[in-house]
Amino acid sequence: MEKLIVVGVFLLTLLMIYGGYFFVKKIYKPEQRKVNQRLRFHGSRNDAIAIEKKRTLSEIPWLNEVLLKASFIPRLERLHVQAATSRPLGVYVVLSVLIFFSGLFLAAVMRKSPIVAALPSVLLATAPFFYLANKRKKRFEKFERQLPEALELVSRALKAGHAFTGGLKMVAEEMGDPVGAEFGKTVDEINFGMAVPEALTNLTQRLDCEDLRFFAVAVIVQRETGGNLSEILEGLGRLIRERFKFQGRVRILSAEGRMSAKALIAMPFIFVGIISILNPDYIKVLFTDPIGTVIIMIALAMMAMGAFVIKKLVAIKA
Repeated sequence: MEKLIVVGVFLLTLLMIYGGYFFVKKIYKPEQRKVNQRLRFHGSRNDAIAIEKKRTLSEIPWLNEVLLKASFIPRLERLHVQAATSRPLGVYVVLSVLIFFSGLFLAAVMRKSPIVAALPSVLLATAPFFYLANKRKKRFEKFERQLPEALELVSRALKAGHAFTGGLKMVAEEMGDPVGAEFGKTVDEINFGMAVPEALTNLTQRLDCEDLRFFAVAVIVQRETGGNLSEILEGLGRLIRERFKFQGRVRILSAEGRMSAKALIAMPFIFVGIISILNPDYIKVLFTDPIGTVIIMIALAMMAMGAFVIKKLVAIKA
C-alpha cells in the first residue's frame, strides 16, 4: 500500500508541475510578449534586421542552448522535421528523460536492482522517438500515395502553358499535406532566389522517397538537355501507380506469412497471461528469481531477432 501511495504522489507531482507550466505560459503568453518586444525594438531603432533563420528546439532558452550544442541532436532534429509535429523537439527529449528516471524511481520503490531496471528504462525512454519515427513513416507513405497525382497536376499545368514553378505552386495550393506543404516550401525557396535544381535537391533531402528522386533527376536533366517535361512527368506518375498496384498484390500474397509472425510473437505473452491467472505461484518464480529475469531478457532478445528474420522473409521489394 505504501508503494502505491509513493507512486501516486510522484505522478501527482509531475502532473502539477506540467499543469503549472502551461498555466503560467497561458497567463504570461511569452510568444505575444516576444512579438510586442520585437515591434517596439524595430519601431524605436533603425539598425539592420537579422533575417537569418534560427533553430529553435525548445521554448525554454537554457534547454534550447543545451540542445543546440549536443552532438546527437542533428539526427533527432531531422527526424522531428520529417515527422512534421507541432511540438518542438525539446518536448520529446524532456519526455524521454522523465520516462527514464521514472523507471529508475519505480525500480527503487519496488527495491529492484538499478542494473536490472536500467534496460527497461532505456527501452521505455525511446518511446517518444519511436512515436516520431512512426509518424514520419506514415507521412512518407501518404506522400508517396499523393505524388502521382501531384506529378500529373504539374504535367497538366505544363500542357496548359504554365511554367514549371507555376505547376509546383498549383500543387502547393490545391493539395493537402504533406505534398502541398513540401512543394510549397520548394516554391518559396525558388521565389527567394534559389536555383530550381538546388531547391529540388533540398526537397529530396527532406523526404526519403525514391520516386521523388526520379522526379528531381528528370527535371534537372530536362532543364540541361531539353525535352518534353510534361510527357516525362505523366509517364513517371503512371509508373508509380502501377508499382503501387504490384505492391498491393505482394501484400496479399504475403498476408499469411505476416499473420503467422504476429501469432508466433503473441503466443508467449498470451500463455504467460493465462498461466498468471490460473496458477500465479507457478509463474511467479520466473519474475522473482534472478535467473528468471535473465531468461526473460534472453527470450525477448530471441523473439526480437525472430521477428526481424520473419519480416525480412515476407518483405518483397517492388
